[in-house]
Amino acid sequence: MQHPRQHTISNHRISPLRFLLKYGVPVTITVGLCYMLVKGTDLHEMWHTIRTECDFRWIGANLLLVIGAQVARAARWRLQLRALGIKASLWVLTLSVFGTYAVNLVFPRLGEIWRTGFIAERHRSPFTTVFGSMVADRLADTIAVAIITLATFAMAGPQLMSYLGQNPDRISGILSLLTSPLLWGSIAACTVIAVWLYLHYPDSKAVSSLRNIWKGLWKGFAVITSMRGKWEWFFYTLVLWGCYILGLGCAFMSFPLTAEVITQHGFTALLVCFVFTSLSMLVPSNGGIGPWQWAMIFGLGLYSAGIPGLDKGYMTSFANLALSVQTISSIILGLFTFVWIALDKRSKK
Repeated sequence: MQHPRQHTISNHRISPLRFLLKYGVPVTITVGLCYMLVKGTDLHEMWHTIRTECDFRWIGANLLLVIGAQVARAARWRLQLRALGIKASLWVLTLSVFGTYAVNLVFPRLGEIWRTGFIAERHRSPFTTVFGSMVADRLADTIAVAIITLATFAMAGPQLMSYLGQNPDRISGILSLLTSPLLWGSIAACTVIAVWLYLHYPDSKAVSSLRNIWKGLWKGFAVITSMRGKWEWFFYTLVLWGCYILGLGCAFMSFPLTAEVITQHGFTALLVCFVFTSLSMLVPSNGGIGPWQWAMIFGLGLYSAGIPGLDKGYMTSFANLALSVQTISSIILGLFTFVWIALDKRSKK
C-alpha cells in the first residue's frame, strides 16, 4: 500500500514533457535567436560602438523611468487588492513586481505565479482571488498595448506599407501564419474539447475544481469594475505606459544615430519600435532576450534608409545594450527582493 505522503508527492511531480515544453522551449528560442543575432557580427566592433557612441546618462534616465513604471504597476495593483480586502503595502507590492521580472528571466511566465503566491501567503488570502487580480492587471496591459498598437499603425501606416511593398516576402509570411489551418484547427479543437468535457462531465472532480478556480479568478478580476479609485487606477495605467515609452525614448537618445531616427521621423518612429518590442514579449523566451532585439532591429530598419551608418551592426549594438541594461537591473532588483524577503521572514521568526 502506497504511503499517503508519497502519493501526494507523485501527483505533484512534473512530467518530463511538460517540463520541456514549459522551460526547455523558451530557453531554446532564446539561445537560438541570440545565436542568430551575434552570428556574423563583429563583437569587438559592437563593443567599440557601445563604448564610443553611447551616452550612459540617457541610459540612467531610461532605468529610472523603467523602475518608475514598475512602481506604478505596484500602485495600480494595490488598488485592486484593497478592493478585495487585502491591505498590502506599496513597498511589498513593488518588491513583488521586481521579483516577477527576475523570476521570468529564469522561468518564463512563472514570475506572475510567484508574485501571486508571495502576496497570497503573506496576507493569508485565497491564491485564486489574488491571481484573478493579477490576471486583470495583465489584461489591462494587453488592452493598453492593443490601443497603442492601433494608434501607432494608424499614424505609421504609409511607412509600414511602403516597407512591406518593397519586401513582399514579409507580407506572404504574415498572411501564411494568419491563414494557417494548423493554427485555427488547434484553436477550434481545444474549444470543442473544453465544451464537451464541461457538458458531459459537469460533476466531475476536474470540472468542479476548474469551476471553483474560475469563480476565484472572476472575483479578483471583476473587482476592477466596482472598486473605489477607478480614476486613480486609470492614472497609474497612464503613468506606467508613459514611463515605458519615455524610457525607450531615453535609450534612443543615448546613441547619436538612433536619436537621429527620432529627429527625422518624430515620435511615431519611437512608437513603432515600442510596439514591435512589446509584441515580441509574446514569444516565449527568458525575459524577452532574443525576440526583443530582433523586434528592435526590425523597427529601426524601417527608418534606416535615410540615416548613413545605421546598419545592422549599429542597430544590434544598440538593441543588445538597451536590453542588457534592463536585464542586469532586473537581476539586481530581484536579488535585493529575495534577500529582503529572507531577512523579513527571519526577523518575524
